[in-house]
Amino acid sequence: MDTTKTPAPNAAEADTTPADLAKAETPQPAEAEADSAVAGEATDTDLDDDEAFADDQADDAEPSHVGSAAFAIVAAGLGVVALSGSWVAGIVSERASVAARLELTQAADANAQIAAQFVDPWHSTAMVNGIFSALALIVATFVLALPAFSSPERTLPTWVRSVSWAGIGLGAVGVLLFVLMYFDLLLAIPKAAGAGA
Repeated sequence: MDTTKTPAPNAAEADTTPADLAKAETPQPAEAEADSAVAGEATDTDLDDDEAFADDQADDAEPSHVGSAAFAIVAAGLGVVALSGSWVAGIVSERASVAARLELTQAADANAQIAAQFVDPWHSTAMVNGIFSALALIVATFVLALPAFSSPERTLPTWVRSVSWAGIGLGAVGVLLFVLMYFDLLLAIPKAAGAGA
């Protein structure tokens, strides 16, 4: 009895050569390159997304406005000093008074003495206060105009704008008072009756 089995005539012959097995086990170079390219693209995409997210966070971060707030407070302070007076105005006024008195002669009339003691110091005080007022106006206007020069979409906090507008108002009143005082429009210069007659 023959126990050997003969292959079926319709069965496909198995291709089991060693070369074919090596080809089946070895990955193709093109496929390996494609896989590494996909992985590299995914890594680059993740890095780009992280950088874009960090940039968005930096853009969305609200600026501190510390400098603008400080300048706004300085402007308001200058306006208050211009209206209330300062030691600088006092020193300049005293110096003008002393200088005018030194120029007086023994034969100076009453009007000349009034001018030496009151008018010249008055004008000197008005000049110093006018300078402080002008500085307050300039600094406050600079603070309000700063966002237009840096980035228009970023606005100053409400309290910084309010303090800046207060500085502009105080500075404007100070400049007006300077004009009225310096040109003797607010108060007339006192005259001695019958002086020089």
